[in-house]
Amino acid sequence: MSDEGESPEPPSPPDSHIGAGVFEESMGPGSSFAHLYRGEIHRMKSWRERLDRTSNWAITLMAGILTWSFSAQNHPHYIILLGVVTLSIFLCIEARRFRAYDIWRSRVRMFQQNVFAYALDPEGGVVDDNWRQKLGDDYRTPNLKIPFEEALAHRLRRVYLPLFLVMLVAWVIQLTAYADQTSLVASAGVGGIPGNVVVALVAGFYATIGVVALRPRDWHVNGELIPSDVTGWEPTDT
Repeated sequence: MSDEGESPEPPSPPDSHIGAGVFEESMGPGSSFAHLYRGEIHRMKSWRERLDRTSNWAITLMAGILTWSFSAQNHPHYIILLGVVTLSIFLCIEARRFRAYDIWRSRVRMFQQNVFAYALDPEGGVVDDNWRQKLGDDYRTPNLKIPFEEALAHRLRRVYLPLFLVMLVAWVIQLTAYADQTSLVASAGVGGIPGNVVVALVAGFYATIGVVALRPRDWHVNGELIPSDVTGWEPTDT
């Protein structure tokens, strides 16, 4: 209660349009905010390099396996299948890293969409009126933003699905060109496992990753997946 007997008014919520005037001549980004943004960029860059490193390992391993497999006719075809298994392990590692990378990247996108974009073009407004509350909550309790299955789908689309297809084609060529059996299914046997079982397992695996990668979904990745990679600066008349 105040001296006049009236209750004080509750504090107003913080202005979500903090980006207004950031790039005016008399103003500039606050020092703390600038350091915060640079720090998020640095962490995002570090995790981006970890993603690239995993992809490089996977491609190098695949190249080595394929080179060895086709260097002689008596090399067994199941080495390529072991390569597929190893690629799957790298895919899972990279999906986990992508989920961590998205923590920092989603914060950077939040800044860009609601501060810098608004400062450059106030008429466009902010993307999320509650962005400050969301960022505050995320700094208090950092959380993963995307499910593991979506991270798998993202990395499959961007990197691993072509690699798996190359391994599949190489395996089929190895069976048809180098094996002594006349039937691909008969040539696919591994030890005591019949060829039809091996072919069924391979077909099931590729059907599974195909569904994971290509099924329709609502993406949680903030601002990265867009309908077209070619957007330009101005809309074009077609």
